[in-house]
Amino acid sequence: MNKRLFALLIGSMSLSLLGIIFVQGYWINNAYKTKEDQFTFNVRQVLTEVSKSIQLREIDDYYRLYSGLIENVEEPDNVSVTELIYRIVNEDNNETIIFSDGIIEEDYKLSTGFFDTEMDSIEFTKITNKQKTTKIIGGLDGSSYTTQTQVNFKRLPDYERKQFESFVSNISSRTPIHKRVGKEEIVELIDRECRRRGLEPKFEYAVYSNELATKIHSKNFDLDPASTYGVPLFVNDNYNTSYKLYVNFSNKGKLVLNTILGMALLSLAFTTVIILAYSNALRQIFKQRQISQIKTDFINNMTHEFKTPIATINLALDALKNPKVSENKDFISRYLKMIRDENRRMHAQVENVLRISKLEKNELDIPKARVKLHEIVEDAISHVSLIVEDRGGYIETHLDAMKSSVLANELHLTNVVVNMLDNAIKYSEEAPKIDIYTENVKDNILLKIQDQGLGMGKNVQKRIFEKFYREHTGDIHNVKGHGLGLSYVKRILNDHNAEIYVESEKGKGSTFIIKMHLIS
Repeated sequence: MNKRLFALLIGSMSLSLLGIIFVQGYWINNAYKTKEDQFTFNVRQVLTEVSKSIQLREIDDYYRLYSGLIENVEEPDNVSVTELIYRIVNEDNNETIIFSDGIIEEDYKLSTGFFDTEMDSIEFTKITNKQKTTKIIGGLDGSSYTTQTQVNFKRLPDYERKQFESFVSNISSRTPIHKRVGKEEIVELIDRECRRRGLEPKFEYAVYSNELATKIHSKNFDLDPASTYGVPLFVNDNYNTSYKLYVNFSNKGKLVLNTILGMALLSLAFTTVIILAYSNALRQIFKQRQISQIKTDFINNMTHEFKTPIATINLALDALKNPKVSENKDFISRYLKMIRDENRRMHAQVENVLRISKLEKNELDIPKARVKLHEIVEDAISHVSLIVEDRGGYIETHLDAMKSSVLANELHLTNVVVNMLDNAIKYSEEAPKIDIYTENVKDNILLKIQDQGLGMGKNVQKRIFEKFYREHTGDIHNVKGHGLGLSYVKRILNDHNAEIYVESEKGKGSTFIIKMHLIS
C-alpha cells in the first residue's frame, strides 16, 4: 500500500474514532446537565409545596380557633341586610316568578386572647346569603292563584377566610419563628414531597431570617451555593417576607449521576470496545506491514546469502572441468571441499528456517536427556574455532561452575551455543575476543558469553529475539544473516524451561546470559 494512502487511511480512522469519543462525551455531559436541571426543577417544586403547606397549616390553625369562636357568639354587634328583588313573567304558562337575593352582614367583636396577640379585640363580619324564590301560577278560570315559595341560606366562608388571612398575617409577623414552624414538620413535609416525585435525597435544612440563621435548622446544615436551594416562608399579600427556608441536598451529584449511569456505562462500554477493536486492528496493520517489510528484507538477505555460495560452487565446478586441474589431486580436493562447505552452509540456512517453522507449529520433537553443559560448550567452540583463529581472535573459557548437569537435547543446545558464538563473531568488527563463563547460583547454572563487539542500544535489546529482526546499520549486508539465529535460540531455551537475557552497551560489546536448572 502506498505510504501516503496508508497514512491517510490511519488518519481518517483515528479522526473518526476521536469524533465518536467526543460525541459520546458531549452526549453524556448534556444528559447530566438535563437531569441536573430536572432535579433542580423538582426540588424547587418540593420547596414551593413545603412553603405553601407550612403557611396554610398556620392559617388553618388560627382559622379553627376563629370558627369555634364565631359559632359561639349569639348576638352580633351590628346587622345589615342588602336585598335585590326581580320578577319574571311567563304569559304562555300564566306563571310569575319573583326572585329575592339578599346579603346579611353580621359584625362581631371577638376577644383576641385565643390568638395570643396584644390587640384587645378584632372585628369580623359574618356574611350569609339568603335566596328566596316565589312562583305564582294562575288558575284556569283566571281568578285563582297558586303560590310556591323556596328559601335557601348559604354561608360565604371564602370572604371571611380572606378577611381572616389578612388578620393572621398581621399577628404572626410578631410571633417568633420557632413558634410558627417546627423541625419535625419541615422534615416530614420535605420527605413527603420528595417521595411523591420519586426522589430519595439526603438533605439538611435551615430557616434564615434576614439572611441570619435561626434556631430552626438541622445538625449538619452547610450553606453551599452549589447544592443549596431556598424558598421564601410566610409570604404576605405584598409578596414580602423576612424568612427563607434553605435545603441542602448533599448527594445531589450522586442522585443526578444515577439517573444516567446505566446509559452512560453502556455507552462507555461500547466506546471502549470500539477503541480496543480499533487499537488492535491498528496494531495488526502495523505488525503485518512490519512483517511484510521484514520478509522483503529476509528474501533480499537470503538471495544475497545464497548468491555467493552458488557462485563459488559454479566457479569450483568450472575449475574442475579444466584438464590441468583434473590431473592435480590437491586442487581437486580443495575445490571439492569448497563445494561441500558452501553446500553445508546453504543447508544450514534452510534448516534454520525449517526449525523455526516447526517450532511455531509445535511440530519439532525435542527429546531431552542428561547432558553436561560444559561439554556442550566445548563442542560448540570446536565448530567456530577455525573462523575465530582465521580472524586473529580468541575464545577463552572460565568454567567455574562445580555442577553443570542439565536436562536438555544435546543437538539443539549445541546449536544454541553455536548460534550465540556465531553472533558474537559476526558483530565484532575487529578480531573477535570472546570470553565464556559459567557459575552455579542455587539450583541453577549461568552461562555467560561475553564479546567486545559493536554492542547494542536498549531499543535493540528488546527486539533481538524476534524472528527476522536485525538492527539496521546503514548497509543491510554489512553483517550477513537473516534475523533467525537468536529467535531460534529463544524458542529452544523456552522449550528447555530456561531463560536468556542480554546486557549490552553501544560500542562496548554484549554479554548473553543463559540460566538453566540443574539436575542431580
